[in-house]
This record gives sequence, structure tokens and C-alpha cells, in this order.
Amino acid sequence: MAAADEFGSLTKAFSGLGVDEKALISILGKWHPEQRQSFRKGTRDFFIQDERQFERWNNAHEATVLWTMHPWERDARLLNESLYKRPQYNVLIEVATTRSSEELLGARRAYHSLFDHSIEEDIAFHVHTPDKKLLVALLSSYRYEGPKVNEEIAKLEANTISTAIVKGGALIENEEIVRILSTRSKLHIKAVYKHYKEITGNYLDEDLDRAPPLQETVQCLITPQTYFSKVIDASLRLNADEITKDALTRVIPTRADVDMKLIKEEYHKKYGVDLPKKIQDVANGSYRDFLLTLIARGD
Repeated sequence: MAAADEFGSLTKAFSGLGVDEKALISILGKWHPEQRQSFRKGTRDFFIQDERQFERWNNAHEATVLWTMHPWERDARLLNESLYKRPQYNVLIEVATTRSSEELLGARRAYHSLFDHSIEEDIAFHVHTPDKKLLVALLSSYRYEGPKVNEEIAKLEANTISTAIVKGGALIENEEIVRILSTRSKLHIKAVYKHYKEITGNYLDEDLDRAPPLQETVQCLITPQTYFSKVIDASLRLNADEITKDALTRVIPTRADVDMKLIKEEYHKKYGVDLPKKIQDVANGSYRDFLLTLIARGD
């Protein structure tokens, strides 16, 4: 349970009454999910519970701290914004493939509560590109998360994908590739990836470079830390556009309690610099301090 004085400091911050920014960063950065839930339940001016017993941000206040939100709401809002405000189908893929089955189901439920319809129907109605079937399939998925993998089936499916790639055509519309990537467990996809390398001598994600949504799907399923390190690096470049820069605000809060240690290790391996050092050099002010606090959770 968070201390009463910490609750009071955050309440002042959200009310726009002023607060010690360093204290605010310290409080939010060290809180665990249970403490953030206590804050949501204890501050009904900012978070309200709807008829589905879901704690959601009160839209009367600007959502300035993604970190504080219920993870399901945070993902639901990311999905909605990526579809409507600034179409970013890569974020839809990211959320669909890097969350657990229960987390994705929770985000879909939160989407119902927040927007009174489903993410699947929104994509089916508003997306008019060949990506539509893949996006709907990925976000509708509830993957098996157990340890068992049928290696024979994985090998057959690696052959299926290899044949489709050799034949060419619109891979994003290949029903078998979409079926495999959207329904199989992550361990099964890793087995497919391994067999594909044995069969072709190539890496599956590299051979999907002419179909970026499929490539991103494979990367997120197989090695999310590699995917996220690349997204973070792109966001920290001085010539990055605003959408690319915003990815930093999305990735750090959503991965801080998940795989930040792996992301930091991969970032250092790939780019030869420590991620905290890079953020220290590029970001500014309290925003920088908050990101560094979250990143330190992975130590």
C-alpha cells in the first residue's frame, strides 16, 4: 500500500496544483502494480470504475502518466490512438504480439469499456489495406502458452512459409502465413523460425523484409527485446519525426516491469552504448529523469 503522503503528492500533481517533480518521479518510478492499483482505487476523481468493474482514467483530466494507468486501459488507448489519431499499424502488431494471452484479452475488454465496441470491429471497418486480415487475426488471438511444441508440425509450417516466400506474391495476404503467425504459440513460432533457418539457411524475419507487417510480427514474437531496442534507438535519433520520438514514451512504461533488463542488454549489444547513458544525453528535464527511473527497475 502506498503511503498517504505519496498519495497526496500525486493527487496534487494530477490536480495541477504543483508538486516537487523529483519526488513525483521517485514515487511513480518505484511503485509496483499493486501500489498503482491502490492509487487508482483511492483517487476516484482521476480514475473511475465503470459498469464492468474496470478502473479507467477519467477523461476530465489529461492522461499525462501512462505508467499510472491500468495496463489494460493503457494498451486499449494505445490501440485506439494507433488506429484513429495517427495510424500506426506497427503499434497494433506490437500490442497484439508482445502481451500474454490474458493481457491481450484484458486490453480487448478494456477497449469495450472505453469505446463501447471492439478493436476487431474497428479494424475491420476502418482499415482498407491488405494488412486488415493479419491485424484482426493477431488481435483476436488467444495463444496457447504451455511448454509443448510439435516439432513435426513446426517443420511442416516452416516449409509452408518457405514455399510461399519463394513463390512471391502478396505475402501479407497469404492465409497460411497469417494463420500460423496469429494462432500458434510463441514457442511454436520459435520452432518454426529454427526449422526455417535449417531448411533455407536464412532467417525468417530477414526473408520477410518485403512484407514489413509480417516481419514485425515475427520479430515481436521471437525476440521482442530486439524489436524494442530498435524502436527505442529510432526514437532517440536527432532527426526522428514526432511519431517516431513518441515511441520512447510508449515503450519504456509498457516494458519497465516486463523485459527492460533484456532490452537494455540488447541495446548495448547492438549499438555499443548503455541505454541510460543514451537517454541521459538525448532527453531533457523531468521527462528524462522519469524514463531513467523506470529503466532502472530492470537492474
